Amino acid sequence: MRGFLGRGRSSRREWIAGVAGLLGSGVSALRAQPAPAKRKTLVLAGPFASVSYPLMRMVDSGALADVAEKVDFVTWKSPDQLRAMAIAQSADVVAMPSNVAANLFNRGVPLRLLDITIWGLLWMVSRDANLKTLADFRGREVVMPFRGDMPDIIFNLLAERQGIAVGKDIKLRYVASPIDAMQLLITRRADHALLAEPAVSMGLHKSQSFPIKVVAPTLYRSVDLQQEWGRVLGRPPRIPQAGIVALKSVMGDATLLQRLERAQAEALRWCVEQPEACGAMAARYVDMLTPDGVADAMRATRSTTELVRARDARAELEFFYQLLLDRQPGLVGGKMPAAAFYEGS
Repeated sequence: MRGFLGRGRSSRREWIAGVAGLLGSGVSALRAQPAPAKRKTLVLAGPFASVSYPLMRMVDSGALADVAEKVDFVTWKSPDQLRAMAIAQSADVVAMPSNVAANLFNRGVPLRLLDITIWGLLWMVSRDANLKTLADFRGREVVMPFRGDMPDIIFNLLAERQGIAVGKDIKLRYVASPIDAMQLLITRRADHALLAEPAVSMGLHKSQSFPIKVVAPTLYRSVDLQQEWGRVLGRPPRIPQAGIVALKSVMGDATLLQRLERAQAEALRWCVEQPEACGAMAARYVDMLTPDGVADAMRATRSTTELVRARDARAELEFFYQLLLDRQPGLVGGKMPAAAFYEGS
C-alpha cells in the first residue's frame, strides 16, 4: 500500500498534466472549429398581406446576411400557387395560412410550423355604416374572394354558429381576388365584401381619392371578424390565422431557425412601430401595394399582430383546427397535425 501511495505522488502529477493537456487540446479544437458555412441562397416567400412584411424587412435590411450570401423574397399570388410552391419545395421559408400549413403537413409535405404572427385581419367592408354584426347582413349579398380559403372558412363558421344559413340568409358571390371584390364595390356593382388587410385599407383609400371618389360610393370598415370570433365563441378576439413555415431545406437546421426567429421578431417589431416606413418598403416589393394603404393596415392590425412560437400557439391552433375538422375535415388534411408539426420552433 505504501509503495502504491509512494508512486501515487508522481503518478498523480502525470495524470493531472495529462488531463490538462487533453482539456487544453479539446478547448483548442473547439476554438478552431469553423463557423457554419453560409448558404448560397435563402428564399423567403409569402402573399402580399402583412404576414409577409417581416420577411420583406429581413431581406431589405440585410438581417440574414450572416447566414446566406443571397436572401430573396418572392410572392405567391393564389392558394394554388402556394400549394405548388410547397410541394415543389421551391422556397425555404414560406408565410401561409395556418390551415394550409396543417393540410400540407398532413398530406406528407415536409414542413414545420415556426410561428403564428397574424391573429386577425378580416373585416367586412360595406356601403352601410349601420351593420355591426354578421347577423345584420341577413338578406344581403356579400362578395367573397378565394372560395374555400381562410376568409371564406371563417365567415361560414361564424355565420353557422349564429344560426345564419349561408346561401339562404346571406348570399355569397365568389370572385377570384380581393382586387376584384374591391372593384365591384367601387363601381357600385356590390354593396358588401369580406376583405383582409391590407386590401381593406387600400380600398378605402382608393374610394376616397380623386378622381375615383367622384363615382365611388362611400365605403365603411364594418364588422371586425376578430371581435365576432370572440363574441360568438366566447374566446379572446384573436384567430391564429397565418404564420411562417420552414420547408425541408431548412427545417432541420436549428442554428439557422434560431437566427431566423430573432431576425423575424426584430423585423415584426419594426413593421408595427414604423408603419409608414413599412408601407414604403412593402410597396417597393409588390407593385399593387400602396404605402398609405399598408401603413393604415398595420395600424388597424396592431393588436392582432404578435409573434407566438408554434409550440406556444398549439392550444389555440388545435381549437381552430377542431372547428374546421368538425365542419369540413379536408381543410386541414382530415386530422389533427401530429406533434412534429409544431417542432419547428
